[in-house]
Amino acid sequence: MELKNSFNELFMNPVTIESLPTFAISLLAAALLGWILGLAYIRFGTAISNRRQFARNFLLLTVTTTLIISIVKSSLALSLGLVGALSIVRFRAAIKEPEELAFLFLAISVGLGLGAGQGLVTVVAFVLILGLIALRSLSRPKTDSGNLFLTINSSAPDKLNTQQILDALASVGATASLRRMDDGPEVMRASFRVGFTDAQGIESFSESVRKLSPSVEISCVEDGGLNH
Repeated sequence: MELKNSFNELFMNPVTIESLPTFAISLLAAALLGWILGLAYIRFGTAISNRRQFARNFLLLTVTTTLIISIVKSSLALSLGLVGALSIVRFRAAIKEPEELAFLFLAISVGLGLGAGQGLVTVVAFVLILGLIALRSLSRPKTDSGNLFLTINSSAPDKLNTQQILDALASVGATASLRRMDDGPEVMRASFRVGFTDAQGIESFSESVRKLSPSVEISCVEDGGLNH
């Protein structure tokens, strides 16, 4: 009998059952908005990273936040318990771009709003924010084009300079624009947005720079993708 009562209290609570339709709608809305946010990040983001892979986190983050807030919003004890539980968890994933952090905050904000029952306000704010992101993207000058983000790490004694890298890219017919450079006495790191027509161009470029600096490290991150 005690086991049955415990089961009923855990799964058949009338208050819980009554709120299930609203809760399900909130989760579905969170999933939809998280998915749309991921598409917006892929389309309008400028971070030098694999945006498609990073955008996959938004749906899960938004839905999870909605779930947590829906559970703890009516109980001070649960809220305090959540604070204690999160204080134990340590997040060590490095956020390399401020833009990534801004989109993560937006995903969490959407989850908070839907979980707190502020669906209309959340959706209106979400649409307005995406509109601002789109306008910012349209107003940004199109000064570069390409389908890959290329990062070069070159160490002494055969440390490359940016002109050598640009010349090597031009020799294989690739377009390039410098996005970032960190130059020190021992190491030079440079990031470019480049346009290759096929994978053979990347291989030819790698062979060219390795002749200049055998220890060079080359990293390519997909942005628009290569043509097949």
